[in-house]
Amino acid sequence: MGQGADPKLSVVVTCYNLGGYLEEALASIPMSEQVEVIVVDDGSTDPATVAVLDRLDTGRYRVIRQANMGLAAARNNGIRLARAPYIVPLDADNRLRPAMVERAVKVLDEQPGVDIVYGDAEYFGERQGRWILGAYNFAELIERNRIDACAAFRKALWERVGGYDEHMPVMGYEDWDFWLRCSVAGATFHYDDAILFDYRVRDGSMISNTMKNRPLLIAYIFDKPELRFLAPLRTAYLEALHRLKNPPVLTGRQLFAMLLQRLRERYFGSSSSTTEHR
Repeated sequence: MGQGADPKLSVVVTCYNLGGYLEEALASIPMSEQVEVIVVDDGSTDPATVAVLDRLDTGRYRVIRQANMGLAAARNNGIRLARAPYIVPLDADNRLRPAMVERAVKVLDEQPGVDIVYGDAEYFGERQGRWILGAYNFAELIERNRIDACAAFRKALWERVGGYDEHMPVMGYEDWDFWLRCSVAGATFHYDDAILFDYRVRDGSMISNTMKNRPLLIAYIFDKPELRFLAPLRTAYLEALHRLKNPPVLTGRQLFAMLLQRLRERYFGSSSSTTEHR
């Protein structure tokens, strides 16, 4: 990107001992005047990764070297220094599609009411096929994360919700926590059904350790002051999924209606059979 140019979108690439994939990730990012690329090295100790980072073209990429602070802090530090109004986080083992930049910038420029743009992914590595994320549904999001980190959002939104949580007890659900807080803050999500990035499936990724600690992380997320009210909503939704043979896809409004019904039954007694939402 030329000096003095005003970028529209900053791609923040976080890397911890993933030098074997980093150059592939960077090569996937379309270079233009409107794209800024920030690489955050989160204290890599692997010699091969350090060597890759050492030879990066600092005229082309903005490289931040920091002590190991975790994924959330690495993303936050990169975003904090970003010059563009739009942000896309990219893990060092994944790849970006040019469509992400083109479509996200267009939507965010033309639709000021949209805060987040995300789309589908293509699996590669140890799994192939398309990962269809689907349209935003608040009820489904409180059940589990439905949106990958590789999405475009306004930096102003990141600032408003306080960025990624750097105090998660275990890494891995930073994205889910961030999207939930964005939802509660009233953010508008825009789903694009195109493939916007490539998601690498590999052994030894962070997600395996995350799944082992899922109950701990869920308890932590839904005990936050701003998210605590979602805990009974999540319980109600999970109970509905378990109770119904062919559970419907509920909207956020229907989920809140379920919560109100539960509160009425608790404080005023059960009057009739549980309301079924269609």
